[in-house]
Amino acid sequence: MVATPGIPVLDDGVVRLRAHSDDDIAATVEMCRDSEFVRWTSVPQPYTRDDARRFIREIVPMGWDRGDFRGWAIEARDNAGRARYAGNVDVRGKPVADIGFGLHPWARGRGVMARAVRLAARWGFEHGDVAALHWRAAVGNLPSRRVAWAAGFTFHGTVPRLLAERGEVVDAWIGSLPPGQDMTPRTRWLEPVGLRGERVVLRRFRDADVPRVVAACSDERSRQWLAVLPAPYTDRDARTYLLAQEVQQSLDASVTWCIADPRTDMLLGNIGVMDLHGLDPTSGEIGYWVHPDARGQGVMSEALRLVVDHAFADVAGGGLGLRRLSLGTAVDNLASQYVARRAGFTEVGHHRAAERLGDGSYSDALWFDLLAGEIGPPTSRG
Repeated sequence: MVATPGIPVLDDGVVRLRAHSDDDIAATVEMCRDSEFVRWTSVPQPYTRDDARRFIREIVPMGWDRGDFRGWAIEARDNAGRARYAGNVDVRGKPVADIGFGLHPWARGRGVMARAVRLAARWGFEHGDVAALHWRAAVGNLPSRRVAWAAGFTFHGTVPRLLAERGEVVDAWIGSLPPGQDMTPRTRWLEPVGLRGERVVLRRFRDADVPRVVAACSDERSRQWLAVLPAPYTDRDARTYLLAQEVQQSLDASVTWCIADPRTDMLLGNIGVMDLHGLDPTSGEIGYWVHPDARGQGVMSEALRLVVDHAFADVAGGGLGLRRLSLGTAVDNLASQYVARRAGFTEVGHHRAAERLGDGSYSDALWFDLLAGEIGPPTSRG
């Protein structure tokens, strides 16, 4: 069957948007049976060739006829240079529209979808009577969030119970793209780049770290100094925390590392640079905790020195390009103060009854800071 006529072909030299045809049926079925695709969409399950045929022959052409669902097949070249069906993208509604998209597994991780979204959005603004384009995705759908980020959408937070998916109503992230805007990221998406010392490596968190996050955040001593921890602390709390860190990184607001053993890769602790979108974007705040079985071994001292070096390194060299770091601790948290002083931080303030503790009381807090010009090269510090 020939492609549906009248659907504009859009091409940026790498990605091509075109009308669907029956030649796309087999690949559409493959895509819609993929576990990740099923996880984040509401396509019928099990997905059949009849479902694909109906989508291609009826749903998309009727959407174009009504003007409320303008959809394209995405075409890109694979590693062998062959032009292949790579997924779908659509503009839903007008003048206020939503963007929808899904990608075949073979095409993921290549920047294909961000290109497709830019092509569809530009057509919508210039020819499709679209005055505003919105993105929404179920909370946790980081691949979709990364596409929206790359295409220049501004994130607006989370809306509770916004989407209905497979019989459940779920929270959703939302974002928007206005006409005339350069379709490039509005912020950096900070990455926890790998950092290595003698006793620790700093890396991205993984699912396998969740049990040790739970153990650390259930520890009585940890809970005394970190009053915000839920009780009891569960696997779900750990996963919510790790996802929240990824969201903050997508907003250029913080970056967080797992501190791991260089031999076993076992989680030893957590460290991050926060408040990067505060009043002074050249300054950040350090936060950290150590797993109970890793205390007293110099783990956090080395991790903090690695993070300090990375934070003060130039952006062009892969660092954060900061000029100042701060760190706060309860007045009785002597271990944390020892780590700060050993890394070269200077005590600069004493705040009365400023730190809420796990037992519900309030403690005085000590504040430390460190300026970029105050540290020597990494090899000169113990």
